[in-house]
Amino acid sequence: MGVADLADYPWDAVAPYAERARAHPDGIVDLSVGSPVDPTPSVVAEAIAAATDAHAYPQTMGTTALREAIVRWYARRRGVSGLSAAHVLPTIGSKELVALLPLLLGLGEGDVVVHPRAAYPTYEVGARLVGATPVASDDPDEWPPGTRLVWVNSPGNPDGRVWDAAALRRAVERARELGAVVASDECYAMLGWDAPWDADGVPSVLHPDVVEGDFSRVLSVYSLSKQSNLAGYRAAFVAGDADLIAPMLTARKHLGLMPPAPVQAAMVAALDDDAHVEVQRERYRRRRDLLRPAVLEAGFRVDASEAGLYLWATEGRDAWESIDRLADLGILAGPGHFYGTHYPQHVRFSLTATDERIEAAAARLRDAGGAASR
Repeated sequence: MGVADLADYPWDAVAPYAERARAHPDGIVDLSVGSPVDPTPSVVAEAIAAATDAHAYPQTMGTTALREAIVRWYARRRGVSGLSAAHVLPTIGSKELVALLPLLLGLGEGDVVVHPRAAYPTYEVGARLVGATPVASDDPDEWPPGTRLVWVNSPGNPDGRVWDAAALRRAVERARELGAVVASDECYAMLGWDAPWDADGVPSVLHPDVVEGDFSRVLSVYSLSKQSNLAGYRAAFVAGDADLIAPMLTARKHLGLMPPAPVQAAMVAALDDDAHVEVQRERYRRRRDLLRPAVLEAGFRVDASEAGLYLWATEGRDAWESIDRLADLGILAGPGHFYGTHYPQHVRFSLTATDERIEAAAARLRDAGGAASR
């Protein structure tokens, strides 16, 4: 499969519903794409402003300051010890890494890439680009021979599902039995809501409770887009097995995948400052506390969604029918069809709208729920 064989970009199908939602007298509430709407933290903006004299080529491996900041962050916020600069690598956002990882690992025809049943579509795209076979499965016992890469997404997009340490440990054990790499996409880890996780928050695949300090065949992928409102900066990184990181670095040098120097400086500032992360987390908590009960009152059931930026909901009918109903309320959400074939009756509500727009959506949903009960 080549680039020309990729399916149309799925979000184009939402355009007619967005147009109808925009016609609402009070305007659209766009809860479809999870793009941050809140300001870039001042500590980060100041760091990037101070680094604008970036006349030389940046380092693909990242500056020493950045690699050390990533190591510190994993220790402080994720409870992961034993990492060094050789275990980490910055990336130009996390999406390019997700798409390119099968290529960077040397996968091809005949290899299997496992990804979650409710899945961000780029996992499948990355597999198909190299001719590998994507398989949707959340059960390690079902992962087939020939599996060479397993994607875990915790907290999940779109479903907000969390893998606890025991589940992650089983995933790593099974992947190693198959000779596969486990890559855990953990971009929403600072946004845990409903479960009693430990002091390190939503578990990382690199946590001692999962791998006991043995990083072999294991990678953790993280992005600052969500916790620090840096989606426009394309600021992310991967950490784990140094024997996997080294050839990935070599390939990325050849491909010219160099995070811009000012962005690297901004990442250091973001990683070393916890205060802005807590501020943003509380914003999302408030929005979730407003939106979730209104979604329930409107007749939806919310599944999983114990962490992350989304509510994964169903009213027991095809997602496009729900999207149609929501458009009449001036609300745009994401249909479950975009996230694989297993959840055609679910929709994804994003928390990435302003407080005022979330309040508007909640009011419209409550009104719709009240009208339906009359």
